[in-house]
Amino acid sequence: MTQTLEALSRRFDTLTSIRGIVHTMKTISAINAVPYDRAARSIEAYHRTVRSGLQAFVARTGPIAMPAAESADSVVVVFGSDHGLCGNYNELLAEKVQAELVPTTAGRAALRVLCVGAQMNDALAGQGLSPESVLLPPASADGIGRLAGSIVTRLDDIGGGEPHHRKVTLAFTQRAGRGQHEPVLMPLLPLGQAFLSELAGRPWQSRSLPDYSMPSAELFAALLRSHIFASVFRASAEAMVTENAARLALMQQAEQSVDDRLDEVKGQLRSVRQDNITTELLDVIIGFEALRKPSRSSPHKTTRPSPSNTPRRT
Repeated sequence: MTQTLEALSRRFDTLTSIRGIVHTMKTISAINAVPYDRAARSIEAYHRTVRSGLQAFVARTGPIAMPAAESADSVVVVFGSDHGLCGNYNELLAEKVQAELVPTTAGRAALRVLCVGAQMNDALAGQGLSPESVLLPPASADGIGRLAGSIVTRLDDIGGGEPHHRKVTLAFTQRAGRGQHEPVLMPLLPLGQAFLSELAGRPWQSRSLPDYSMPSAELFAALLRSHIFASVFRASAEAMVTENAARLALMQQAEQSVDDRLDEVKGQLRSVRQDNITTELLDVIIGFEALRKPSRSSPHKTTRPSPSNTPRRT
């Protein structure tokens, strides 16, 4: 179906506006990912300090025997997005939670879900999971600490102040190789025996032996809370980095698609304009040729002289 020049011009203007919006979203995603990446790296340095404190505690007091958490409440904290335009980012993580965590709680208390992000809430609802609380994701890197502190407080309320009375898993999307990302489930509480054994078997890298003066129970509780906070902080920062990366990749694909459509419409515009110009030139040529042709006159007839002009004979 042949389109008019006006319709193609309107389509071209619309596609140009869409491309501007897509390019803006791509730029914003690229800019937003940088501070979240810095926050993730900075919390890693803090987390290493906390693990060094736990190592010093274990070196001073000996191995820690954590009680079993079979009867504890199972809690999963799912980090998702609050905005769209990031593809199936939330759906993949919700499917992993449904496939790997829900079967492990069968026959026991229902899985308690804390959700971060309205879009993730919808994705979990699509998998038959109903979060008991939906938190707002951080609007900037400065808000990650606020979110992590709120989650730690909620986990304390669920466990009644006892870290061993809750089984906590962090569900988030982390970066993978070659610019990809993948959903992961990271056990947070109780502390795994492998983690504690690794701390106990690690050599102490100092000539000074570790020591402390405060009660061991209070010190361990403070170190454990710091470990939980750093883990939640890192999961939130990593989720924000991968969310912006997913949105950036989707916007790049959308921009390429819009560019292809723009090239197609440009070609159609050139073709229609050329056809219009050709038609106008033909009209001018035909009109000019019509003016150059002599008008057809009637056949020449000999006229007889009128009687008044006929000479009289004398």
